[in-house]
Amino acid sequence: MNSTIWIVDSYEEALAKNIVIVCLALIINVINGMLVVTFFSSPMFSRDSRYILYIHLVINDMLMIFVSVILYVLSYASPLVNASVCCILVVLGSTTFMITPLNLAGMAIERFIAICKPLHHSQICTPQRTYIFLCLLWVLGAIPSLSDIIILFSIQPISSFRSLVLCYPFSLFPYKAHKDRTTASQVIYMSLVWIILIYTYCRVLFTARKAVSKGSANKARSTIMLHGVQLLLCMLSYIAPVLDMIVTPFFPFHRTKITFFNYLITNIIPRLLSPLIYGVRDQKFVKQMKEYFTCKVIIVRIVPSKF
Repeated sequence: MNSTIWIVDSYEEALAKNIVIVCLALIINVINGMLVVTFFSSPMFSRDSRYILYIHLVINDMLMIFVSVILYVLSYASPLVNASVCCILVVLGSTTFMITPLNLAGMAIERFIAICKPLHHSQICTPQRTYIFLCLLWVLGAIPSLSDIIILFSIQPISSFRSLVLCYPFSLFPYKAHKDRTTASQVIYMSLVWIILIYTYCRVLFTARKAVSKGSANKARSTIMLHGVQLLLCMLSYIAPVLDMIVTPFFPFHRTKITFFNYLITNIIPRLLSPLIYGVRDQKFVKQMKEYFTCKVIIVRIVPSKF
């Protein structure tokens, strides 16, 4: 995909695509950055495991967009990249990509404990245990990519890491074991996450039917359903190659445009919708964001008037 785009696109078209991607990435990361600043602006959020998991999801998406856009721009500006640098970028991108669904599963479990086991929630979902859980997510997310690096070390000589390669996973790891590992890890991780989401949703649904006060249970059920929506958005990137294969034969002369819009819809746009699903929906978070940034704007306007 990367080499095809670089060869076929005209200078004007390539420049326009890169500007669109970079600008969208900046907008998304600025919005996500506001969410991160809001989280650290109040100690009450850092004491709640639900907000810790949420802000970790936001930061993870920021890293993923950053790495993804770097790889996209490099495919035009400098298709051949040092193998060691490419390994770092690909491993970080793959790890953050795998962490997103696992983080959603953790958020669903936290809501399940809060509704179905409220008396144990404060003991189970402590900030310390939440941070340990996040460390575990990074280990699980990094295992598939690190296994590729280990296999590459065992097959290729060390000198190959100083060579120039197309910075794309299937170019960096051109062996069948990588494809099999990628398929197996994605199927296992996604299946596990879907099982967790379906189980927690059903349990919360039953609890909501039995509860006298159904407000919090219904809200938790809606939240877990939103986890499912987010997971579907994450899974759009899996169908990107399929969409390319289906649509491209009908418009062979617009292949690069199809690939561009496919990347935009399946990788960039979902990262904007995903954090906003929670950031806008949570009234406590929205209130703190308005108070914090409104205060900053007022200060900026008042200080120049003193001079």
